[in-house]
Amino acid sequence: MSAQTLSPTTSPPNAPPPRQRTSRARREALRGWLYASPTALFVVFVFLVPLALVLQMSASDWPLLSGNQGWNLPDNYVDAVQHRLFWDATWFTLKYTVITTILLIGLGLGLALLVQESTRWKSILRTSFLVPSALGLASASLLFYVLYSPYAGPFADLMQSWGFTFLGTPEGALWSTVFLIVWRYAGFYMLLMLVGLQAIPDDVYEAARIDGASTWQTFCTITLPLLRPTFALTIVLCVTGSLLAFEQFYILTKGGPDNSTMTIVQLIYNVAFQGQNNLGIAAALSVIVLGALILINIAQLRAFRRTDED
Repeated sequence: MSAQTLSPTTSPPNAPPPRQRTSRARREALRGWLYASPTALFVVFVFLVPLALVLQMSASDWPLLSGNQGWNLPDNYVDAVQHRLFWDATWFTLKYTVITTILLIGLGLGLALLVQESTRWKSILRTSFLVPSALGLASASLLFYVLYSPYAGPFADLMQSWGFTFLGTPEGALWSTVFLIVWRYAGFYMLLMLVGLQAIPDDVYEAARIDGASTWQTFCTITLPLLRPTFALTIVLCVTGSLLAFEQFYILTKGGPDNSTMTIVQLIYNVAFQGQNNLGIAAALSVIVLGALILINIAQLRAFRRTDED
């Protein structure tokens, strides 16, 4: 028997007709859209719609109690940048971001290495480091507010006898809040670092030991370079969270003493709901912060990408 050959335009014997294939492809595409529609609706109503409203507010005269009074672009942005606390709040937010990022990334890596190398107390250490992460930031801030209280806190007598307060000076308020954040989030960043460490193949470390590399050489030439993706993720998360800091300072310091711990998000809140009661200027500040976050994150990701390529 001679074998039958199919031309390029001939369908296999059991293949469905073209009309049926088209109908099946349409049904699969529709099913995909149905599966994706809940997430798409969530993004639209929770992110895109509020973003459009904020953009409209930032270009309008929009008092809190009077509503939209019409377009006034670019007055809100000029007033936002010329606000008496704008540059002080920006500088303090950047300083706080640098301090917390360095401490959290360094401490998170150190705790991850400790947990990874420990064998006997591994479970206890992981649990003890992660317990603070289970507490909400607002709850943790209230807890530390009581601890720092010069009247009801456990250190009240000591503070009265020594004549100092944790939150009474600008530097004291800053470092007291930084201690809270490090206590709250160190376990979370430890977990992220631990995942990155466990993703490094053991064969690489074994080859380094065979070549006679010391522990420090292995850490510098193998661990740190292979942790670059983890560093990229943790730094983006830490920088973004620090730039948007609000709850801890609002509960602990209210921006004091003398507006020395006023973050940019606190300034947005104060402009919108306290003092000026101006949603337009607050929205302009929000747009400025959003633009800064986008630029900073793009710069970070590009820096890590160039490092990987090199």
